[in-house]
Amino acid sequence: MHGATHGSTAAEAALVQGVLREVARRIVGQEPLVERLLICLLTGGHVLLEGVPGLAKTLTVRTLAETVRSSFQRIQFTPDLLPADVVGTQVFDQGTGTFRVKHGPIFANIVLADEINRAPAKVQAALLEAMQEHQVTIGGTTFRLPEPFLVLATQNPIEQEGTYPLPEAQVDRFMMKLRVGYPSRAEEKEILRRMAGGGAIDVAAVAAPEALLQARRRIAEVYIDERVVEYIVDLVHATRAPGEAGAPALARMVEFGASPRATIALGQAARAHAFLRGRAFVTPDDVKQVAPDVLRHRVLTSFEADADGVTSDVIISTLLATVPAP
Repeated sequence: MHGATHGSTAAEAALVQGVLREVARRIVGQEPLVERLLICLLTGGHVLLEGVPGLAKTLTVRTLAETVRSSFQRIQFTPDLLPADVVGTQVFDQGTGTFRVKHGPIFANIVLADEINRAPAKVQAALLEAMQEHQVTIGGTTFRLPEPFLVLATQNPIEQEGTYPLPEAQVDRFMMKLRVGYPSRAEEKEILRRMAGGGAIDVAAVAAPEALLQARRRIAEVYIDERVVEYIVDLVHATRAPGEAGAPALARMVEFGASPRATIALGQAARAHAFLRGRAFVTPDDVKQVAPDVLRHRVLTSFEADADGVTSDVIISTLLATVPAP
C-alpha cells in the first residue's frame, strides 16, 4: 500500500515541478515565493504578500493561475470600495421585473486583493468572511465559492496616508505572510533581457484545479511522527512563553504569541513542504523551512522590541535556534 502511495506522490510532485518550471519562464528568481504560494494553494491557506510596488507580485500570481488553469480575479482595494464591489450584489432586471444576483470578483479560484490595507474595515471583513467560510451571502442567499479558493492579499510596507492596518485577528486568518524582496543584480539583468522582446511570454497550463484538489488529499495523508508534532507544539508554545523555552531575553520582546491557528497551519505547511520534495513523511527540517512564513505575522512584538529594532523574524529565528528539534 505504502509503495502505491509513493508512486502517485511522485507523479503529483512532478505536476508541481511542472508548475514551478512554467512560472519560472515568466518570473525571474522568486522560486521560494512561488513554492510558498503553491504550498498555500495545495493546503487551502491564504497568503499575505508584503513588498514595495513593482516587484511583479501581481504578475507572479496571475502566472500561477494560468499554469494551474484556474480562474483569476484581481481586486484593487481603494478607500471608496464597498463590500458589494467584492462579493456581488442584487441587480433589478427590468425585463422580468425581478432581482437577479450579480456575482462579484470574489468568485474565482485565485483572488488577488491588491493593497488590502487601503480599503475600510467593512470591505476587509467581507473578504475575510469569504476566506474563512468559503461562502458569501448576497441578498439573504448564501453562495459557495469555487474550490480551490485562494486569497492573496498584498500590502505595501511603506507607511502611507490613508491606509487601514489589518487588525491582528484578521491577519491571523492568513496561513503565511511572505516578504517579497528586490531581485539580485544578476536577476535584474535577466529581467531586462526578457522584457527587451516586448512581447508577452507564454506559459502552458500544466495542471487542472482537480489535480490540485487530488494533491490536497494526498498531502493530508503525509505522515507526521509524534515527535515532530511535539516539536511543532513546542515551537508555537515558545512564541507565547519564550522564557520557558530557554530564551528568557525574548520574554520582554513578545507582546502576544501565536494562536492555535498557527499550530494547525504549521502542520499543514510542513506536510505540503514534504510533499513538494516527493516525501510521504514530515521531517523537522520541513517545519523549520516553513516556520518563519507561518509565524512571522502571528508574533506581536512589544514596544521594547520595536525600540530595540527586534522584529518578529529575529524572534522566530532565535526560537528556531533555541527549541530542540527531534
